[in-house]
Amino acid sequence: MDDFQNILENGISFRGSSGTKKDDGKVKTKAKKKKYITGAHGSGSAKQKAKYRQQRANRHK
Repeated sequence: MDDFQNILENGISFRGSSGTKKDDGKVKTKAKKKKYITGAHGSGSAKQKAKYRQQRANRHK
């Protein structure tokens, strides 16, 4: 009953993590993954976007 009484009096406090975020280099969004950029995953709109990206990349070469 002591723990239960303590919770009733003080409430529950949820502590966050230690505060150190590790950057593991993972890509968080699908739009930045190579398959989506090149249109290789099969979607017609992705292939169209990949074509436009390629045209834009070759514009000033």
